[in-house]
Amino acid sequence: MNNFLRRCCTGLAFAGLLISAQAQALHLGFIKTDRIFKEANSAKIAQTKLQQEFSKREKEIAAQDALLKSAANKFEVEAPTLSEAQRVSRQKQLADQDRELQRKRRGFEEDLTARKNDELQQLLADANKVVKQVAEAEKYDLVLQDAVYVSPKHDITDKVLKIMNAQSGK
Repeated sequence: MNNFLRRCCTGLAFAGLLISAQAQALHLGFIKTDRIFKEANSAKIAQTKLQQEFSKREKEIAAQDALLKSAANKFEVEAPTLSEAQRVSRQKQLADQDRELQRKRRGFEEDLTARKNDELQQLLADANKVVKQVAEAEKYDLVLQDAVYVSPKHDITDKVLKIMNAQSGK
């Protein structure tokens, strides 16, 4: 319901802007945030930083996964020759190792997702500052982010990327 009210208010505000546009020309701009997240130098730097930060843990989890699979395969081969107590003990041991591996994998994914979100929020904040600079410098009345369709003449993503990349090069 809250989302519906927000959309209605946004629609009414936009309709009001369009009505006022009849009296004067409305200078609109549009930004594609997905391009910012992919093409900005700071986005590429953040991606590299995340890969460096998490690659060691990822390799450790992959190695543990390989060891567990190897142990499970060995158990399947040896199971017919083991006593009932040994078989139960090994099954419990493999189950415990699997639970531990799943716990580590979930923790890794949660940490990675949280860090990605932090980096994306910072990138979006930086992009918004640049969008505001462009909007003020070029006297835009309204700048939108992510729409279903926008005429290319209103797309200012390239301008924003150029400024962001120049700033990250300093």
